[in-house]
Amino acid sequence: MSFLDSSAEMTKAQAARELLQRRAIRRSLTEYARYKGFNPARHHRHIIAEIESFLESDDEILLLAAPPGSAKSTYLSQLFPPWYLARYPGNSILAATHSVEFAERWGRRCRNDVAADGRVLGIELAGDSQAAARWALSTGGEYYGVGAGVGISGFRADLGLGDDFFGSREDAFSETVRRKRWDWYLDDFSSRLRPGAKRILMNTRWHDEDVAGRVMEQLAKGQLRGRIVSLAAEAKANDPLGREVGQWLWDDQPEYDYPAFLRARKRETSPMMWAALYQQDPAPDEGEFFKRDWFQRYKPDEKPQRLSVFGTSDYAVSEGKGDFTVHRVWGIDERGHIWLLAGWRGQTTSDVWIERLLDLVHAHRPFAWFGESGVIQKSVEPYLLRRSQERRVYCRWEWLPSITDKSARARGFQARAAMKMVHVPEGQEGDGFIEELIRFPAGKHDDEVDTASLMGRALDEAHPATKAAPTEKQARPDYGFGRRSTGGDWMTS
Repeated sequence: MSFLDSSAEMTKAQAARELLQRRAIRRSLTEYARYKGFNPARHHRHIIAEIESFLESDDEILLLAAPPGSAKSTYLSQLFPPWYLARYPGNSILAATHSVEFAERWGRRCRNDVAADGRVLGIELAGDSQAAARWALSTGGEYYGVGAGVGISGFRADLGLGDDFFGSREDAFSETVRRKRWDWYLDDFSSRLRPGAKRILMNTRWHDEDVAGRVMEQLAKGQLRGRIVSLAAEAKANDPLGREVGQWLWDDQPEYDYPAFLRARKRETSPMMWAALYQQDPAPDEGEFFKRDWFQRYKPDEKPQRLSVFGTSDYAVSEGKGDFTVHRVWGIDERGHIWLLAGWRGQTTSDVWIERLLDLVHAHRPFAWFGESGVIQKSVEPYLLRRSQERRVYCRWEWLPSITDKSARARGFQARAAMKMVHVPEGQEGDGFIEELIRFPAGKHDDEVDTASLMGRALDEAHPATKAAPTEKQARPDYGFGRRSTGGDWMTS
C-alpha cells in the first residue's frame, strides 16, 4: 500500500508516515525531486541548497549558470515551481524562457504536476484557470509562463524565474537582440514583479553582455543584492562543489555518464563555445578569433625609427551608452608590420573626444586618419573639420565604407596578428588592448577591435593614403655589368 493510500483502512502508522513524508517534501526540494522519481546528483543538490537558502535571505537575485545537458531546467523550471507554490500558496510566479513554445512546455508540466501531486503538496488547481502557460491555484497563487520579448500585462509576481533567455548563438551574438532582450528584462519582466519580489535566473553563458553578464555587472556595482553560482563542466580553481581542477561535472552517477558527453562536446566544440557554454566564461583565456600569443610585446627602445604613421578611430556618438570612443595611432614598418604607438579611449561627449583626437594628430603627424563612413561620418566630420582648422592641426581624413559583419571587417588585422606582425607596447595600455581583442566576439566591448580593423582594411585595400608606408629597399639589378647600382640609373651610377 502506498503512503498516499486514502482508503479508510489506512492504519495510524501509515497515516503518520504519510504526514511526515508530506512535511519533508514541502520542506525540501530534494525530497520532492526524489518523490518525483529523480535522483539529484551532487550539483543538483548544490543548486537546490542555494535556492532554498536564497528564499530565506534578503537577497534580491540568484544567478545560476551551468552547462547544457546538466538538467538545470528540470530542477528550476519543472520541479521548483510546484514546490515553491506549496510553500507559498498565495504567491505568484512569472516564468520566462527564450521562446513561447518552451514557456508553454514548462508551464504545462508544472500544471500537470500540481494536478497529480496536489495531495502531497497541499495545493490544488483553480477550476477556472488551467491553461498550459497560465494557471492558478484555489488559494490564489498563480503561474504565468512567457517567452522572452513578449509583452506582459495584467500580472504581478512575487517570484521571477528566468531560464535561458537566449535560444541560439545567432541571437546571443546579435548586438541588436542582446539589447532588446536586456530592455525587455528591465522594462517588461522585472517591472511586473511586486515590491520585495525575488528573481532566480538560470543561464548557459553565451556572451559577456548577455543578460547574465549585465546582471553580474549590476551586482559588482552594488546596484542589486544577490549571489552567483557558476558551475563549470570541467572544474576550475575554487570550484563551488569542491571538485579537483579538471574533474568533470556530474561524475557521481556513472550510470548516466555525463562526463562522456562533455568529453565529446569538448572535442567537437570551438574553444570559444566550450569556454562560454560549458565553462561559463564567454571567452577562453587564450582567445579564439585573436590569440593571445599572436601579439608581439615591445619596450619603448625597441620601436623602429622608420615608421609610417596612421591613425584610426571608432566613435561612440551617444554619451554614456556603454560604448567607448577609441583613437589609436599606428606605425607601419618596412616589413609591413603594424606597431601600436599610442591612443586614447573614453566615454564622453564628442567635443571632448575630438579634442583628444586632434591632440594625437598634433603629437604624431600621421599620413592619414581613418574612420567609418555613413551615419558616423555625417555626425562627426563637420565639427572635426572646423576644430581642425581652428587649431591649425591638419590631417588627411579618410572614411572607409561601413561593413556590418564585425568579424569580416576584422579579417585583415586578424591575419597580420596571426603572422606575428602586430606589435603592442608592454604595460597597462597594451594589456587592455590585447584583453579586449582576445574576448572578441564574445566580449562586452569591441571598440579596440573596430579601430584595429580599420587599419587592417586600409592596408588590405591598398588605400591611396597608405602608399606612404615604407617598404624594404630592393637591390637594383646590375643588368649584366657585374655590380649593383646604389642610386640613380645605370647611365649615371
